[in-house]
Amino acid sequence: MAQKIAVIGTGYVGLVTGACLADVGNDVLCIDVDPKKIEKLQQGYVPIYEPGLDIVLARAIREERITFSLDIIDAVRSCDILMFCLPTPPGKDGQADLAMVMSAAERVADLLVELDIQERRIVVNKSTVPVGTAAKVDAIFKQRAPGRHVDVVSNPEFLREGFAVQDFMNPERIIVGTHSAHAVSVMKSIYSAFIGRGSQLLVFDEKSSEIAKYAANAFLAMKISFMNDLSEYCEIVGADIENVRFGIGSDPRIGSRFLYAGIGYGGSCFPKDVKAIIHAAKEVGAPLEIIQATKDVNDHQVRRFVKRVIDRFDGNVKGRTFAVWGLAFKPNTDDVREAPAFVIINALIEAGASITAFDPEASDTSRAVLGDAITYAPSSYDALKNADALIIATEWNEFREPDFTRIAQTLVRPLIFDGRNMYNPEDMANLGIEYHSVGRRSV
Repeated sequence: MAQKIAVIGTGYVGLVTGACLADVGNDVLCIDVDPKKIEKLQQGYVPIYEPGLDIVLARAIREERITFSLDIIDAVRSCDILMFCLPTPPGKDGQADLAMVMSAAERVADLLVELDIQERRIVVNKSTVPVGTAAKVDAIFKQRAPGRHVDVVSNPEFLREGFAVQDFMNPERIIVGTHSAHAVSVMKSIYSAFIGRGSQLLVFDEKSSEIAKYAANAFLAMKISFMNDLSEYCEIVGADIENVRFGIGSDPRIGSRFLYAGIGYGGSCFPKDVKAIIHAAKEVGAPLEIIQATKDVNDHQVRRFVKRVIDRFDGNVKGRTFAVWGLAFKPNTDDVREAPAFVIINALIEAGASITAFDPEASDTSRAVLGDAITYAPSSYDALKNADALIIATEWNEFREPDFTRIAQTLVRPLIFDGRNMYNPEDMANLGIEYHSVGRRSV
């Protein structure tokens, strides 16, 4: 049965959530505090790059199943379910900053009293939050809106940037953390369209639900760091990390995903969530040593790559120009949060080098962070002009089969540092290109 749902926060998670829930027939009201963003959304403009989101959102707007507003009062008054899709950025020592979540809970609680809402409300926390957050949110409603019927649910998202619409529409699992039988019934109704497609709906207690989200991201980050840790060893002994990947990835107990060596993970989830669970566990006296090592290896891997570039120029890149292909933290997104490319770029600039970069989607988001510190090329080949070497930082598909002859002829010297292992070292040698990749012998 269609539900009236308010989505509080129209960032990456909120916009995908709102659009997809509207697409399967729910009546969705998206709330945000940014007037410019709401105005653009009302005009049908999608403020982020996410494959397929523009199509889903346009259909929901056309069929009047989704609306956008600055007015949270309308959301509290008219919607039975309020989903918090709010940022929880890392604060001091990596601790998740819950200010926006708590502020939203306080505002909703106060409005329940001011508007004299007697009907039951379900507050769903989709934000990634530390264990115990649902209890804190529940305490706010008990203190500020006594006598009102509010069920607090932990319902973490598991969306991959670049595949978010696909993941939402075809989830492998849906986790609902609550002690309320009524809330479970409503959540099953909301997700009925997806459960019918074969997805599991798992009902946990709130704390287990909260930890499950962090554990999933930390485990995937650990797989990446495990391969990056091995990559340095492979380089020293002359092994090939790609062969190792095939060798272990064919074991069904391990699986082939997230086993790619490179310059480390980035984005809005893995770095933030790894730091947050490390901090939360230390606070209760249960340090997570494997997850701490995951972070340490990730930090080391990108620094090691930078050192390799600088060492190739005898420790001095002052006055050198580097072409960088890829700015987003991964392909199929314009998200540059915690992007390894930025670590490389900033280190080279600090060492006196200049950067000319190209990314198919992330130039505008990069400019918002880096400003004019680098030059933004209109195409991948334009980025190569007068560059001493090419650095590949993001594995966009359009970089997989380039014109290598053109690359070699345009660069000052035919030199590639591949942070994503996109090419075959022997092929590069045959083309006369000096090629440095990760976890493989340089040729």
